[in-house]
Parts: sequence; structure tokens; C-alpha cells
Amino acid sequence: MLHFVITPQRLRRRPPRYGGPWDSALLSPVILTAFIAGLAFATPREVAFSRLLPAAPALAASFWPVLPTALLGALCLVIMIGLSLIYADLGTAYTGAAIVAVTAAAAYSSHIRIQREEALFHIRIVADTAQKVLLRPLPRSIGGVEIESLYLAAQAQARIGGDFYEAADTRYGVRLLIGDVRGKGLSAVGAASAVVNCFREAAYDEPDLRGIVHRLETSTARHSAAHPSQDLPERFATALLAEIPHGAGHVRLLNCGHPPPLLMHHGEIRVLDPSTPSPPLNLAALLGDDYSIETVAFAPGDQLLLYTDGVTETRDRTGEFFPLPDWMRRQGLDTPRELIDRLHGDLLRYSNGNLNDDISALAVRRPKTPTTEDIGHPA
Repeated sequence: MLHFVITPQRLRRRPPRYGGPWDSALLSPVILTAFIAGLAFATPREVAFSRLLPAAPALAASFWPVLPTALLGALCLVIMIGLSLIYADLGTAYTGAAIVAVTAAAAYSSHIRIQREEALFHIRIVADTAQKVLLRPLPRSIGGVEIESLYLAAQAQARIGGDFYEAADTRYGVRLLIGDVRGKGLSAVGAASAVVNCFREAAYDEPDLRGIVHRLETSTARHSAAHPSQDLPERFATALLAEIPHGAGHVRLLNCGHPPPLLMHHGEIRVLDPSTPSPPLNLAALLGDDYSIETVAFAPGDQLLLYTDGVTETRDRTGEFFPLPDWMRRQGLDTPRELIDRLHGDLLRYSNGNLNDDISALAVRRPKTPTTEDIGHPA
């Protein structure tokens, strides 16, 4: 699966291809060998299909390890010797030399390919570990609030990108963060890591969301200054902070240039646009540091969807954007897990698997029945 939902799992190494299912691709060198040998035995000597035998070990180098590749080359050589016993003046010496030379080259190519696959595998382990540090799997329930996360990589081989999210159960309530760093590549990953790591500390210390965002702004500015680049004046991050106090019936939102979350209440969808915009991270020096907090009712059974712009900017074949509010209205009062699973599948179907940007989303619901965690926390 190229795109994935972040869940607690391990990166498992695939078994070698020659030890897995023997499908037609893996068997193609053997099939080719049998086909050429059959033609060589069944046709007149003048046709000389035997000269195609070196192609079999050359093909095997793309799929097989060194030893099976070499053994196939030896089999081709034996077949050539057998043909020489039936047909005289077949040019066995020349074809045999070609088989030996091609088999040696194929075995070496197979060795190099396996080394590169091993290196790529270890790189993916490092990337997977970095992903779990930056986007670590969230618990299904935190502070009495149900939560589910989604991350889809725009590039098939990507593990991490500029999108980020985090959740923390603090004495002030459950605090959530979701955001998107402008740009892609390692610079975006580094900036996202700086924001997330800062939030993991500030969420427990700061009594107010403004205090958290001030620290995020400082952390982003320091990271940008420590890692200068040509796009430094344009490097910024959008972010949305949410605070769900324990036992209270509301949620506080601080939106720093981020797409507005959606609130589902009794089947009705509300787009929570901020009444007063707040500047994205690392732009406070240009736009001012006036941050506005919105308070919205969040009753038991309500569900909140936080997302990055990759969701709403997903396009179909005609270029139409994904209609997230309309899509949300068609959903029932599902659990966050069901909502995220449906969003995951529908985004891939809508885009036909061709995502242009990384996608992150958090689905949050306050259960209708208070949990023991709610009871244990002060309001």
C-alpha cells in the first residue's frame, strides 16, 4: 500500500523475492530458458535459436540473487552443449563463451542490485523511525476524548513530509496541534520537527494557547535562522491549536493561517472560520503577533475534523477540488476511526491515487457517555 494511515506498526522487511510467491515475473528467466531451448531443439540448425540463451541469465539478474543467476547460466551452458551433440557446426564455442561472459556480468549486476536494495531498506528504516518521532501514533483515546489520525504521503516512497500533528493530555485539557510547513523535502521536515518538539513541551507548561503559539513562533524563527536557505523569507508554517477542557462543553481554537476545522453537531456541519485571522508561524514579525482564540461549543457526541490543505486541494481527473464539507455532511455519526478510514479511501479514489501534496487529518469526538478519564480530571 503506497499511501498509509499512521498506526502503531513495525516496518517489516520483505523476504527475498526468490523466496516469495513464484509468480510469472520471478519465473520469467526459467520460462525464457525453456522457450529458447525448445525452439532450438525443434527447429533446423540454420535458424540457431540457441544464440539467444545468454538472454536468460541477463534477465535473471533483475530478479534473482547471485547464486541462482549463476546456476541458470550454467544450465544454459549445459543446454548449449547438449545441442552441440545433436547438431554439428552450431558455433558452440562462441555461444558458450557468450553465455559465460553474460552470466558473469549478470551475477555481478545482481550483487550490486542486492547491495542497493539493502541500502534502500536501511534508509527506509531510518525514515520510518523519523516518522514515528515526528508523527508518532496517537492513542485511540486521550483525556476522555476519542481521536484518530491520518497521514498520506504525496510521493509513493515517502515516509515523512512537512505536515505534522500532535496531541497532549494536560491539566488544562486535551491540546491538539496540526499544521503544514511550506515547501517539501528535508528542510520542511526539519521545520516540522522543530514545531512539534516545541509543542510537546509548551503544551504542558503554558496555561493559555497564546503562550503556546508564541513559543512555537520563537522555535520556528530560531530553526529558520539556524538553517538558512534561499527561500528563507518565504519559509513559514500554518498551524491550528485546539484545547478541549476536561469536562467542559466547548473547545478553544487558535488558527494561524490554517484551513478551518469542521464541526459535526447532530448531523449539521459547521465550518469554523476564525473571526479574526492570526498570522502563520514565522510571519509574526511581518504581520504582527496578535493571536485570536475562538471558543466553540463542543457537546458530547460532537465530532471535530482537523486537516491540512492537502485534503481540500486533492483534485479529480477534471481538476475539481475534493468537496470536504459536502463529503462530511454525507457521513453519519461515525467513530473517529470509521470517519478517518472513509476519508482515507475516498481521497484515494477521488484522486485516482495521484496525490499532489501530503495529507494529514485528525478526527476528534467527545463521547456521549463520560469516561473515567473525564471523571478523574477537574473541569
